[in-house]
Amino acid sequence: MAIDDKTRTELEAAAFRRLVDHLKTRTDVQNIDLMNLAGFCRNCLSNWLKDAADAQGVALSKDESREAVYGMPYETWKSKYQGAATPEQIEAMKKVHPGH
Repeated sequence: MAIDDKTRTELEAAAFRRLVDHLKTRTDVQNIDLMNLAGFCRNCLSNWLKDAADAQGVALSKDESREAVYGMPYETWKSKYQGAATPEQIEAMKKVHPGH
């Protein structure tokens, strides 16, 4: 399938927005579970968004990139939705991502 660069970028952007919207509605899914199962989480997405902005010379703070992904300030999301990690989740994280 041949897709021009502009169309590919538009499709990728639409898929990213859909993923972010999906994660905003799935507040029951904890970041540690995403990390343990998929190797990335909401924080990763916000970091990747900031990295892309930096590469393009676009001013975007870490807080702004997190708010774009979480749909609210990160601290608000944490206080509303983030639960304490279980010992099992922490152990799995150590195995899957020893440097985190």
